[in-house]
Amino acid sequence: MRLYTILQKPIVTEKTSNQNLGGQSRYAFQVAPSATKIDVKKAIKELYGVDVASVNILNTREKFKFGKKRTMQLRKRSSKKAYVTLKNAKDVIDVTILK
Repeated sequence: MRLYTILQKPIVTEKTSNQNLGGQSRYAFQVAPSATKIDVKKAIKELYGVDVASVNILNTREKFKFGKKRTMQLRKRSSKKAYVTLKNAKDVIDVTILK
């Protein structure tokens, strides 16, 4: 797989930004559905130039909201997230630029 297709976009929320403050360097990315932990680790190493300690993958399921008479009104698509922990806590990933 190409490196740019593995990491689709970074997830920047209040929860993910607080994970960096607790002495850990953890970042969250939305990844391709066919990406594995090894693929994500290689992509982070190549694109950002930092060493990765661990990668945790989370699959989210498709969610539906129903309206009156059980007709489907809203559908949230399934996605795959990767939580990346860096080896050195002082390393920082700037998600706005690539190396």
